[in-house]
Amino acid sequence: MGAWIMKQSVFFDVEERLARLSGLGDQLEAFSRTVDFEVFRPDLEKALAYSDGSKGGRPPFDPVLMSKILVIQTLNNLSDERTEYLINDRLSFMRFLALGLSDRVPDAKTVWLFRERLTQTGAIERLFDRFDATLRNAGYLRMSGQILDATLVAAPKQRNTNAEKADLRAGRIPEDWQDKPAKLSHKDRRARWTLKFTKAKRQDDGTIPATDLAIPFSGYKSHVSIDRKFWFIRKWKTMDAADSDGARLREGLLDKTNTASTVWADTAYRSKANEDFMEKQGFVSKVHRKKPHLKPMPLHIQKPNAGKSVIRSRVEHVFADQKSQTGLFIRTVGIIRATMRIGLANIVYNMRRFLFLERISATA
Repeated sequence: MGAWIMKQSVFFDVEERLARLSGLGDQLEAFSRTVDFEVFRPDLEKALAYSDGSKGGRPPFDPVLMSKILVIQTLNNLSDERTEYLINDRLSFMRFLALGLSDRVPDAKTVWLFRERLTQTGAIERLFDRFDATLRNAGYLRMSGQILDATLVAAPKQRNTNAEKADLRAGRIPEDWQDKPAKLSHKDRRARWTLKFTKAKRQDDGTIPATDLAIPFSGYKSHVSIDRKFWFIRKWKTMDAADSDGARLREGLLDKTNTASTVWADTAYRSKANEDFMEKQGFVSKVHRKKPHLKPMPLHIQKPNAGKSVIRSRVEHVFADQKSQTGLFIRTVGIIRATMRIGLANIVYNMRRFLFLERISATA
């Protein structure tokens, strides 16, 4: 009798704590109410290709539950080990995953294996498209044109010699690495160094240096195309940090299903090849024009560019959200895993944007 009363007491204590979390605004609870994670099940099962269990052994965790764990990871920028700990520790995580206090929790190795299977089968593109279909079915069509941009995503710095860097740029594996598989597995052969330019800060005397700052940067580059109407990511691509922005415009970033044909982008996307490509494909270019070399910006270019900037700047919201809210960073090795990480960040951004728009719609 005493044990039953204790269990009942624990149950009511947990329910009371969860109710308090709901009152404080549990974001994961909002995810559960608004996002139907079951839509991902067919793609997850196809990618994982689980057996029917007839051969025995411990059955795998539900793939939808595991996908929700990846959402938790992405939202909070967690390692696999930290994810395992916090699922056991936080009631809000357990509620989101529909796990009870006595239920088995996937360990860090299980989370890694699940993500790795999705990575190696290229499932992230299908999962992204699946949620985009959910957005369109909810009425969030690709409308009012599209905005292109790219942002650098940091990865662990590689301490390589000049000779090793030359081999990597040429697509070769450095000779010293070939007979050291452990070292090779920890070397990211696709991350690249580039220079990140930023405006020089105003000095103490009030003057601003004439030249911008060039900061060395190692990692990858996330290219996105968002719709102007709702600011959802509709197309995306992951490349190394030294990759040129402009060429990606012709490699699947433009969305022909948008209800408007206008394309906004900064000067990195301005080239004769891109302008010709857009014209042939039926797009209307609103890409920024470049300043003439060693000459001041003419007024007839400056004014249109300023008008374009008002619209184009909306894409900065996407990158700011991903980096400030989810701490976008590449922990893994290789561009395939970097693509998985950035793809998850793009899906989670769209989910958060969906929650925001649905909440606005409900209060309107």
